[in-house]
Amino acid sequence: MFNKLKKFFYKNVLRRTYYRTGKCLGCGECCRQIYVRHIKNVVQTEEEFEKLKLLHPFYTYLKVTGKDDIGLIFECQKLDKETNRCTIHKKRPGICRRYPVEAIFMMGGELGKNCGYKFIPIESFDEVFNNLKLKK
Repeated sequence: MFNKLKKFFYKNVLRRTYYRTGKCLGCGECCRQIYVRHIKNVVQTEEEFEKLKLLHPFYTYLKVTGKDDIGLIFECQKLDKETNRCTIHKKRPGICRRYPVEAIFMMGGELGKNCGYKFIPIESFDEVFNNLKLKK
């Protein structure tokens, strides 16, 4: 009964498709190779990024480290590179507190190899497939 309620809540109230499990192992991978999505698109230019910095202080922590087919790549300057720990952990921004979110997958991203978090589908493939068959 509890699992059915949990599944209903996640799917219909929170509009999620995955359960997030695990915990942070302090690898620091999530603070490197960051893409920043603003509205619907990943930030493409440094000019666009400069405008974002005016909107929220979090963006001032980021440094552009490269660019690829997806967009600009950032690294958080608040990551201690020797310990892989956040230097402002107790005061870190909300975006960092909520990491990881399933929107990562919507952008084509994935969790780092050493990340302690995992995403588990709320519905199995068979459940989704059977629900589609029932709708026909």
